Amino acid sequence: MPVKTTKSLCPICKAVIPAEIVDEGGMVWITRTCPEHGFFKDLYWSDARMYHRFDAYESIGRGVDNPQVTADPGACPGACGLCSNHRSGTLLANIDLTNRCNLNCEFCFANARACGFLYEPDFDDIVAMMRMVREQKPVPPPGIQFSGGEPTLREDLADLVRMAKKVGFSQVQLATNGIELARNIDLVRDLKDAGLSTVYLHFDGVSRDTNPLLAVNEKAIGNCSAIGMGMVLVPTIIKGKNDHEAGDIIRFAAQHIDVVRGVNFQPVAFTGAAHTDDVMRERITIPELAERIEEQTNGIIKKEYFYPVPCVTPFSDLVEAYTGKPQIRFTAHQHCGAATYTFVTRNGLTPINRMIDVDEFFRAVSTMAQNIDRGGSLNKAMTLLDGVKSMHNSVKKGEPGASAQFWKLLGQTLINQDFKALKDFHWNALFIGTMHFMDNFNYDLARVQRCCIHYATPDGRLIPFCTYNSGPVYREQIWKKFSRPLPDDLKE
Repeated sequence: MPVKTTKSLCPICKAVIPAEIVDEGGMVWITRTCPEHGFFKDLYWSDARMYHRFDAYESIGRGVDNPQVTADPGACPGACGLCSNHRSGTLLANIDLTNRCNLNCEFCFANARACGFLYEPDFDDIVAMMRMVREQKPVPPPGIQFSGGEPTLREDLADLVRMAKKVGFSQVQLATNGIELARNIDLVRDLKDAGLSTVYLHFDGVSRDTNPLLAVNEKAIGNCSAIGMGMVLVPTIIKGKNDHEAGDIIRFAAQHIDVVRGVNFQPVAFTGAAHTDDVMRERITIPELAERIEEQTNGIIKKEYFYPVPCVTPFSDLVEAYTGKPQIRFTAHQHCGAATYTFVTRNGLTPINRMIDVDEFFRAVSTMAQNIDRGGSLNKAMTLLDGVKSMHNSVKKGEPGASAQFWKLLGQTLINQDFKALKDFHWNALFIGTMHFMDNFNYDLARVQRCCIHYATPDGRLIPFCTYNSGPVYREQIWKKFSRPLPDDLKE
């Protein structure tokens, strides 16, 4: 049964063609027909029930006030960006600092030897990209992530982190394999002192079979713990290879809660020259991953505990209504990602869903925002008090200490009118999220136009993540355009 119409890609010629999202056999598929290469049907979501539950949280954004490109509706994805068709502002901007790498993984295209050239923008070019990102209106993006290649190979990395803070980014992240952080604790210290917020550590498993870099990862985690540098573990999940360790990865993170703030699972995206058989065998979707987590945590973290990214838009509505100022809005497509929180206590893991009725809590926040918006400035304080009473009904009897701490932080946020207090929510809390980036087999243009994670490029553009790596493959175009010949020390 067709659910929606959209546009997708022919996985062979990459032409943009009409597509349908289809609910069939309890699963959701994306189907399309290329005039040259015929009919294609690929898995979109493995659980139609969860797909429709997430649909209830759809929140379409307002776009940006100063798009970089004015484009006709039919121009996507060939007119990035950001173009006037885009519906979400930037939450996180990625900047590739280099395509050099200290690994030589055969499946990775993001390294200089594989490319045959060096892509490495100079310091001033990167600063210009950061300033361009911060010019976005009505709300400048709060976060930036340095990626690559392996960004720790740059000698000016700490200076770039320092500059990112200077131009206004409150969150500065580093995506890394951890090799240099394991080798050199002074580098960790320098990055922390420069203002680095979080290390996003590639971490594919807790055994040698799934994670050949496990010993290196553990050393990097130890060094970050010693310096007080927060981390997020980022496993790429491939069916049949490491999906059986999802629960163990969460337990590993909980054991290192002093330094690990979360696990951000990334189901594999087939952005290279993937064979159809590989896709069918190794594809895992968000519902399947949530099922693995429930099974492997013995039912503690249930599949139903996961919520889509835009579920938190009522908080943005509340702050906007109270302050009268535009806020960052998490208007990613509802099927791009999912997340939950669990608290690490003396008794083990306590999911936030056991502490509060999450659906009722979101409804209470949304109602409070609507009431403030209707009531005007004179009634704000009374509306907040009434709203807090309403939200109190969503609190369950769970871990007494965790529930009390959660409620204390929420009260500080609303009653004291200090919305920055929400950052303290990470008190002994472990974020568990998943973001499923797209490829040429499951590409949905509706998702692209709602993307909140964008790549900044040296020519002054912001390009949605999945378009940067799929379809037209802007990454290849940008890297080649701004490359230079491979130095002798990088040649085979």
